[in-house]
Amino acid sequence: MATSFLSTANTFHSSTPSSSSSSYSSPPLLRSRFGCLYCHNNTKRLVICKSSSDPPSKIPALTKRTLSICFISSFIFPLVGQGFSDANAAILEADDDEELLEKVKKDRKKRLEKQGVISSANKEKGYLQELVYKLSKVGQAIDDNDFTTASSVLGGSSDADWVQNANLAFNKLSSSPEEKSEVDAFNSSLASLISSVTKSDVESSKTAFVASASAFEKWTALAGLVGQLKGL
Repeated sequence: MATSFLSTANTFHSSTPSSSSSSYSSPPLLRSRFGCLYCHNNTKRLVICKSSSDPPSKIPALTKRTLSICFISSFIFPLVGQGFSDANAAILEADDDEELLEKVKKDRKKRLEKQGVISSANKEKGYLQELVYKLSKVGQAIDDNDFTTASSVLGGSSDADWVQNANLAFNKLSSSPEEKSEVDAFNSSLASLISSVTKSDVESSKTAFVASASAFEKWTALAGLVGQLKGL
């Protein structure tokens, strides 16, 4: 694109006749009676023509005036353009501020609604507190290599009442995709934990226990339950 533009410019330049070239001559009448001064800027073309019969002393004054007009024009018009640019930037910034304010209002509304749900969810928080106690006992039993106790606490399957109750609480208190993702991670890790404990597999049980506890802890932070459950 740049090469094409430069080539075109060079073509124009080479095809423009010089004032001193013998192959180009103005009509005698115009050449003999008028001398013209030109001033160019990005927006205007100023032409000042003076009769060749005027005294030479007036020519410098006209030339200075012409240069002054050229200078003022070239200085003012860019400033006007900059003014429009600044105005447009200010409008865009105002729009951004309004969008940010709306986002802050929506986030605040969501937090207040979530706090209201948590405050009224005493039964669900009771289910989650039972989950904390269960995990604590299972962790201690695995550490003692007591798989009988660990299996008894877990209930032997993911259909145990305490697991179902915990998922009722998860469903009510989870509102974001991130929270629901941690719930899925917890249930997957818990299934692995139950399976590993049933097999008395120490290493797998420890790995699954850590994964379950970690997912649950992340969920409580996302759901706004930090400090509301004992034992975490």
